[in-house]
Amino acid sequence: MDFPLDFVRRSFPALEPSLENDSRIFFDNGAGSQVPARVVDAVTEHLTRRNVQRGGRYPLSIQVDETIQEARETLAVFVNTEDSGEICLGLNATSFIVQVSRGFGELLEKGDEVVVTELDHEANITPWLELEKRGIRVKFWPVRPGGVLEIEDLETILTDRTRVVAVTKASNAVGTIVDLKPIAERIHARKGYLFVDAVHFAPHGPLDVRYLDCDLLVCSGYKIFGPHMGFLWGRREILDRLPTLREHFIPDRAPEKFEMGTFNYEAVAGMTAAIGYLEELGRRSRYIPLAAADDGGRRGDVRRGMQAIRHYERTLSEQFLRRAREAGAKVYGLDEPVRAADRTPTFCFTVEGVEPSEVTSRLAAKNVFVRDGHLYCPRLIRKLGLSVEPGAVRASLAHYNTFEEVDRFAVALGEIRS
Repeated sequence: MDFPLDFVRRSFPALEPSLENDSRIFFDNGAGSQVPARVVDAVTEHLTRRNVQRGGRYPLSIQVDETIQEARETLAVFVNTEDSGEICLGLNATSFIVQVSRGFGELLEKGDEVVVTELDHEANITPWLELEKRGIRVKFWPVRPGGVLEIEDLETILTDRTRVVAVTKASNAVGTIVDLKPIAERIHARKGYLFVDAVHFAPHGPLDVRYLDCDLLVCSGYKIFGPHMGFLWGRREILDRLPTLREHFIPDRAPEKFEMGTFNYEAVAGMTAAIGYLEELGRRSRYIPLAAADDGGRRGDVRRGMQAIRHYERTLSEQFLRRAREAGAKVYGLDEPVRAADRTPTFCFTVEGVEPSEVTSRLAAKNVFVRDGHLYCPRLIRKLGLSVEPGAVRASLAHYNTFEEVDRFAVALGEIRS
């Protein structure tokens, strides 16, 4: 497909050629993405023109209230919900996972069950394990050797006491995309809830909470081309029911009950701008066919933008898998180019005879930025047959990366191996 890569590259100041960064390759996007210029402008404008507290009666404070509401409405478009009050704004996904898990800890009864997975980031495991102190049983959905979750394995775990399944939409370590629809069907049949960690998937494809039929979902803005912030979406009736730690004068309703203290207003303004960038990408990608229900307005633009990213990144993944193998890397998980549609462009690999830390250091010396370690997934790393220390190397690409950068990475990796 004809992806508007020139527009994309021009949108990100960090990618502009200069004496400092002409040769830098950002392959550590799973840890945090670069931001478009419009995000920088939105943050700067907020700090220089309306850096005041919300809730006042003077014009600047009212503008802050409007900025927050605009962010809720924009993120509601991003995840496809009609109710912007279902969008809760805060620090990051991890803090929301802790809030939600503690809320369920107060709602659930002793002997009730929660399912977590071996594929997930530890942030979506440890807070749920804390519920064992309350007599709630936490079960693990095991990952298969290829780095995938199979629904038949879940079926052997679910019981009439299962109340929550907490699962990622995509692995931040090996890139595997999880089909959530069959999970939703099975947990809802038991009157339970599906909690989704969408942090890693969100920058790589369209999110649609209606289609996914999940009950709660978290994202981190700094992975979606925005500033450091996070947000939680949940069905209104669930959010209002979940207990939270709040000051007594804060209403016991969403979204306020989940927004403890003062959050980062300038980051919220920047997040609105980040989604605006994705909308413009969608308008420049009109050739992406959508269902009639998704075709119009802002939602249609966002969906087109994210679909364009999915298509482009699939070809980028195919190229990476071929070139990495040629360079001598062992890629874990879905390592065949024909499976590129089932993963994000996030690759966990090792090089025989070279420690992961040595690989990343040598690549850094060649201006190729990747990451090494357990990748916040120590349980998954063990299931892959690796040691938590030293772990593995992760190259995580985004839609602003290029085929040329993949080739340069492969050449640099080949030199390290030899």
